[in-house]
Amino acid sequence: MKGHSISRLWMLAGGLTALVLVESGCGTVPSIGQIEPRRGDEIVAAGQFFHTGTPVVLWMDPGGYDGYRVERRFGPVEKSDWEQSHARNPALTTPNRYGERMEGLSSNELERVRGGGWDLPLLQRVVDQFVIHYDDVGTSRKCFEILHDDRGLSVHFLLDLDGTIYQTLDLKERAWHATTSNSRSIGVEIANLGAFPPDGKSPLDQWYKKDGDGRTVIALPPELGDGGIRTKNFTGHPARPEPVRGNIQGADLLQYDFTSQQYAALIKLTAAICNIFPKVQCRYPVDDQGRLIPHKLPDDQLRSYQGVLGHYHIQTNKLDPGPAFQWDRVIDGAQKLLKASQAPKHRPLLSPRAAGNYNWK
Repeated sequence: MKGHSISRLWMLAGGLTALVLVESGCGTVPSIGQIEPRRGDEIVAAGQFFHTGTPVVLWMDPGGYDGYRVERRFGPVEKSDWEQSHARNPALTTPNRYGERMEGLSSNELERVRGGGWDLPLLQRVVDQFVIHYDDVGTSRKCFEILHDDRGLSVHFLLDLDGTIYQTLDLKERAWHATTSNSRSIGVEIANLGAFPPDGKSPLDQWYKKDGDGRTVIALPPELGDGGIRTKNFTGHPARPEPVRGNIQGADLLQYDFTSQQYAALIKLTAAICNIFPKVQCRYPVDDQGRLIPHKLPDDQLRSYQGVLGHYHIQTNKLDPGPAFQWDRVIDGAQKLLKASQAPKHRPLLSPRAAGNYNWK
């Protein structure tokens, strides 16, 4: 039809034939071999890209951390293959650091997904928890080294001091980060030294210093160099200048807060996860009075819980994300983003009488 016709232009140049399709009136059809640009904020679930609104480095990107590799990421290249890695570190018992989400799937579904054949609706049926960790080591580069090279473990996301998010695996994979919740959860490791008893030895004084203006800064040890932080010359500050005291698993603890950049990125990531996976409710575990539960959930409550939770809600021997983590800041911020994303983009055109009766919320 006129205005919607497709004209085909054959061009012969340099001995190569190119087919160019031009569609008028309905937009331009991509040409063969045309690159599909990315914005740099995408995460991957079941092979599909989803925007988060915050910088994300994927395992396939330059500078990313690839959880699919069987060789060690750090150390001499010539000694990093699986055979030598296993010989040097018996803790690495299998080449893969991740597995298959199997719980709740029928035999036919298992047969389909075992080769990677996940579709988004099936993944949305399985995933119902988003687990928050701190990494204990202070930077995402060091965290990946410990998980991948030393312990044979994995996590879907790393969140560095400057707010950069690294995704190491497609969310269809069963990362090894939270024991009994692995098959149903997505995990993020946030760069932070962690929580320590107030009367014991800790590395907090070595990492947190005062600058010339009296502000608390994060001072990486010299042996870490720039820490692999993507933002050049980045200086991190905890969101609150003094260590936060609180009780987790019945233990009194001190912890410095996460950075404002980490909170900003985590809010957007949380909103994206809750939007992609409807069973991950945008909430955290609370008691009958609506207060945060600061210890492991009872087994029956954990089995039925759907939403955002800490590592310490899953295991009695874990303290992360610690007493300094601002649950309300993250969940309230994510809820606001979700509400905004679901609002109509344009107000409807109504008569004055209808406009007076319309619910604009």
